[in-house]
Amino acid sequence: MAVTATSFGRNLLLRALQPADRALIAPYAEPAEFARGDIVFESGDPVSHVTFPCDHTVVTLAITMLDGRMTETATVGWEGAVGGVVSQGYLPAFSRAVVQIGGPGLRVEAGRLQAAKHASSTLRNLFTRYSDCLIAQLLQSVACNALHPIEQRAAKWLLTLHDRLSTDVLPITQDVLAEMLGVRRTYLSGVLRGLHDRGMIAVSRGRIAIRDRAALERAACECHDRVRRHFEEVLGAVYRDDGTLVAVDPAAAGGSAAGQPSQGRAA
Repeated sequence: MAVTATSFGRNLLLRALQPADRALIAPYAEPAEFARGDIVFESGDPVSHVTFPCDHTVVTLAITMLDGRMTETATVGWEGAVGGVVSQGYLPAFSRAVVQIGGPGLRVEAGRLQAAKHASSTLRNLFTRYSDCLIAQLLQSVACNALHPIEQRAAKWLLTLHDRLSTDVLPITQDVLAEMLGVRRTYLSGVLRGLHDRGMIAVSRGRIAIRDRAALERAACECHDRVRRHFEEVLGAVYRDDGTLVAVDPAAAGGSAAGQPSQGRAA
């Protein structure tokens, strides 16, 4: 059963579609509901669907080593999609996609999305721009994990999650955060305690609240800001003053929705 335009509005990438482009996908979109810890796809799985997190749903792309250790490489919320975004789908997944914050989503069979891309240059341009932003996040994560201390990385991860939610209270546990950062929980607890003592966050059971975002931004490494600026420049991402990502508008970015050079942002 086709989803409604209201459902498409719950994912910023789908909301940015022009009506004609939306009509190419809507008949094949399927609603889904995710719980924390659900595996959207596992490393090595053939990726048959593209999944669009909606509302406050957040999915993490992570790499798991042979000894069981895991580290986060990208965080995807309602601004994007996972699975077959860069490729045509049906190829083996390189990473695991795990739900960190549960909620609704939409799924589109990868072949249907690929056919829609072939049928529309504006739709193809939108997904090409998003793919570029996702790859930028992955590349920046490689550099961050190799070069930056854990306190800066923890601050960056909290900011990245805060960008995708409309609340200062992040429903994330220390265990999950430690796993995403690839460190022991006891070590992370000390790092979070330092951020807490400086008034940036408040930690409680199953929750981390942002108390001073500006200070947390200063404590974070450059990686969060670099990825955010790339989203703005390439995808036309729009952020509220509190840092929340609220829209994407590729026509207002570095080129028009048809892929031609832009004349600049509207006043």
